[in-house]
Amino acid sequence: MTERRIILEMGTGNDLYGEDYTKAACRAVQDALHHSSIVLFKSLGIDHRQMRVQVTIGVQEPEKVDVAVVAAELPRGRAEVSVVHGGLNVHDPEQTTTHVIATAAIAALLPIEPDGWRLCKPAV
Repeated sequence: MTERRIILEMGTGNDLYGEDYTKAACRAVQDALHHSSIVLFKSLGIDHRQMRVQVTIGVQEPEKVDVAVVAAELPRGRAEVSVVHGGLNVHDPEQTTTHVIATAAIAALLPIEPDGWRLCKPAV
């Protein structure tokens, strides 16, 4: 059985005053999740626990993200979180604050038989 990506969603999140990279990452994950409604599990009788969820977070300081906290944001599937250099820091010299902007890409993968699915014309 081959694992295939069935969903890819992106999101952004920020922490404007606390320089909290984990908070910005969690908000990016929530933003991405709010863009999707995965009805195929119920429609096709697939257990959502079969789904592997790859989360990639981009921030300027990856070592400051708590991946366990970010993984807890995922309501379904088996989460795998990786953090890479990305996102954006915007420094405000007048206020001496740094605004942290995180990006998230969430990919959902399911084990699917390559020959188990085919497209067909809808009935008229």
